[in-house]
Amino acid sequence: MTISAGLVDLQVNGFAGIDFNSGTITPAEMDHALEAMLATGVTTCLPTIITAHPDELEARFLALDAAISGSRLGSAMCPGYHLEGPFLNPAPGHRGCHPPEAMTAADPALVARLQGLVSRPILMVTLAPEIDGALALTATLADQGVIVALGHSAADFAQVAAATDAGARLVTHLGNGMPQSMHKLENPIFAQLAEDRLQASFIADGIHLHPKALQSLLRAKGLARSILVTDAVAAAAAKPGRYRFAGMEIDRTPSGAVRLPGATSLAGSALCLDQAVRNLVAWGLATVEEALAMASRTPLALLASALAAYGLAEPESEVEWSADLAVRRIRIGPIERRYGLDMAVS
Repeated sequence: MTISAGLVDLQVNGFAGIDFNSGTITPAEMDHALEAMLATGVTTCLPTIITAHPDELEARFLALDAAISGSRLGSAMCPGYHLEGPFLNPAPGHRGCHPPEAMTAADPALVARLQGLVSRPILMVTLAPEIDGALALTATLADQGVIVALGHSAADFAQVAAATDAGARLVTHLGNGMPQSMHKLENPIFAQLAEDRLQASFIADGIHLHPKALQSLLRAKGLARSILVTDAVAAAAAKPGRYRFAGMEIDRTPSGAVRLPGATSLAGSALCLDQAVRNLVAWGLATVEEALAMASRTPLALLASALAAYGLAEPESEVEWSADLAVRRIRIGPIERRYGLDMAVS
């Protein structure tokens, strides 16, 4: 039996058939998704809203915030939000599945307006540092305690360094949100790896990153600066089939890849965070203790300063794992669940 802190997912767009970006999510749907996340060892998450026009962003945040506030598990598991976009690079490859027509120059007023709508703060913002106004917004958000992450970006070495000087602390899903063809050496991946002040998150599903490519990235960034995330959508913890994501249709294939219908590009993942931990161990990229730390202690340490800036307490949590890294018991505050032969209890 292995015991760890609860897992922390800094990037989750939906789960167990529920789309956090729908604009119509209900408290019951939120509890369904969070209950399914508990079964994977996750006790803390940042529900993530992706690129959309301002009025759509407002509607999606309002619906999500109301769903979390009205749910049984939301106050314990969701301290705040992750805004991924709309301040991203709209070029093909870099933009991923984000709608380029909704991308815009960095806009502090938009972030402030969204912050003012919700009852829990936006704790993380992913942006491309090369777009207009990004460095000023990075400095403003960092001063407020928000974690600024770089992603969906073509930034060069100087731009990455400037963003880090301004207060950026993380790279979102390093190795993804990139075109298939780039300069062999002067590219965003090397620029982000070379900046030791930046931590990096990785999607360890074997689809977004080949295990050997992930091995190289982890060696370069270092396990202590590496964080596991899922970038999960509604297709996670769900059967193959068609789902919805931020107004788009997506298909979960039998292989576990999530794509836009008829497309080869990925649209989020179907990964669960406990599976990411098991993958790292199975691929020989980390020990059990190291993999669990990358999904628990390391992201929580990054999140801690943002929580403190908004007067939020760090969650008290614990997970008991079986020898094959399945969740047997999980606790966050007074909430407890047992799995396997025992019935789940509250």
